[in-house]
Amino acid sequence: MGDEIPATGPRHVAIIMDGNGRWAQARGRPRLFGHHAGAKRVKEIVRACKPLGVEYLTIFGFSTENWKRTQAEVAGLMSLFRQYIRKEARGLKAEGVRVRFIGDRPRLDEKLRALMDELEELTAENDEVNLTIALNYGGRDEVARATQRLAQDVADGKLKPEDVGEETLPKYLDTHVLPDPDLVIRTSGEARISNFLLWQSAYAEYEFIDTLWPDFSKEEFRKLVDAYATRDRRFGAVTV
Repeated sequence: MGDEIPATGPRHVAIIMDGNGRWAQARGRPRLFGHHAGAKRVKEIVRACKPLGVEYLTIFGFSTENWKRTQAEVAGLMSLFRQYIRKEARGLKAEGVRVRFIGDRPRLDEKLRALMDELEELTAENDEVNLTIALNYGGRDEVARATQRLAQDVADGKLKPEDVGEETLPKYLDTHVLPDPDLVIRTSGEARISNFLLWQSAYAEYEFIDTLWPDFSKEEFRKLVDAYATRDRRFGAVTV
């Protein structure tokens, strides 16, 4: 197929990276083994974005609900996030990837938050691919936090209640600098959105695939991007 850019391909792809634990258990290994394999897969998919014309990639790293997992798994994931940032920072910088983090940061440990800040600052001038990583993120939590900020601006007289509309709230979301996702992919065969980008994905196209995240290849990614170009996106209108 070559590296041609699809004329009407997705500008922004969001991925719910599911199946790491099942992938590891199928191999008789602990769940964290699968998470490490999944982290390696992220690198390959990020590199596949530019040739496919994907400018923005948003990945679901850790949800507000994931704190319910075992203490050992949560601690292992937090360690993995720190390792990933330390190991990949220079490569992301060199490859022109701009990294952003979304989610409620205060609950994350101080060392991880410091690394997140450093990586965002290090890659702030990059523009080849925009990688957004959702950590301690939940769509409902994001909307609640945005509403609190909006309400405070109303209380402070910075915004009139009658001026609040559909165009107002997105300015307060974590993703306010990003375009809405065009395509949302979930791996592992689960057909639900799991509280991910609820507001932003109102008109996104969805792909629920059986592949477990550590097995999700750049070739399969390309097929989904190419398939997107064949869809008729009407946004509620009727094609005449």
